[in-house]
Amino acid sequence: MTVASTPRTDTDDPSLVSGQFRFFDAEVLRTRRLGPTLTRITFGGPQLAGFASGGRDQSFSLLLPRPGQAAPLLPDRTGEGWYGAWRALPEDERPVVRSYTIRAQRRDPDELDVDFALHGTGPDAAPGAAGPASRWAADAAPGDRVTLLGPVVEDNRSVDFRPPADTDWVLLAADETALPALGGILEHLPADTAVRAWIEVPDPEDIQDLPHGPDSEITWLVREPGAAGSPLAEAVRAAALPAGTPYAWLAGESSAVRALRRHLVRELGVDRARVEFSGYWRRGASEEQLRAERLAAAAS
Repeated sequence: MTVASTPRTDTDDPSLVSGQFRFFDAEVLRTRRLGPTLTRITFGGPQLAGFASGGRDQSFSLLLPRPGQAAPLLPDRTGEGWYGAWRALPEDERPVVRSYTIRAQRRDPDELDVDFALHGTGPDAAPGAAGPASRWAADAAPGDRVTLLGPVVEDNRSVDFRPPADTDWVLLAADETALPALGGILEHLPADTAVRAWIEVPDPEDIQDLPHGPDSEITWLVREPGAAGSPLAEAVRAAALPAGTPYAWLAGESSAVRALRRHLVRELGVDRARVEFSGYWRRGASEEQLRAERLAAAAS
C-alpha cells in the first residue's frame, strides 16, 4: 500500500512557530450535535485561508478566552516567544490551550470542522466534572471568537499517521476523543486499503457512519456506564487479524493505548516502529498537568 505524501517543508520565516505553524484568529460559524457526548463546531474567518491542514490526524492547538473575555488574550503571537508571553499572564487571564484534531477543511469559504467530546457536561454530571474546553464547546455559539495555532504547510510534523509503503493492512483503535482523527484517516486512505478499526464510545448514539472501503471492518464498542477501563485491548486481542505486514495507529486514553501497544508488540510481534500511538488524555489528569510533564521531560 502506498499513501502519497510530499516531503516535509520548513520555512525560515521568523514569525512562525517551529517553522511550520502560525496563529489564526477565527470565530464559530455553527454547531451541530453528533450524539449525546459529541458536538461538531465549524470555525471560519479570513485568516483561515492560510491554514494548511495535512488531513489524517492533523492536530492543532486551540486557544479559548477566559470567562469575561471577548477573545483569547495573547500579547505575543509571533515566533517562539508566544509561549513565554502566555506563561507570563495571570492564570485567570491566560487563554485555555487544548489540542484538537481537524475533522474536515473546506475552501471557498474557508472553514474548519472540529469535533469535541463533551466530557462531564451532561445534565446528570457532577459539579466540576467538565474541563474548561468541554464547557466552552457545550455552550459555543456563532460569533464566539477563538485563536488556532496551526500549520501553514500541509506536510507538517503534527500529522502522525504515516504508514510505510510496504504496509499490507492498517489497524486503527481509538476512543471518542480520537474519533475525529480516525475519521480523517479513513477519508485519506485509498479505497482498496485493508483496514480493521475499533472505536470506543460512551453511548450507542455516538456511533457515526464513517467512510470506508470494501476491505474495511469497523467495530464499535460501547463503554459500560461507570467502567473503570477501556474495552479496546480486549477486543483487539480477541480478533482474527489479517495476514501480512500491518501498520497500527492507536489513540485515546493513555493507559488503554499503552496496553494495546504492549499486546501488538510483545504478544503479536509487531515491529514497534510500525505502531504509532498517542495518549490524547489520561484518566485523572488535566491537559495542563500533561503539558507540564512533557515540558519537564523535554528539559531533563
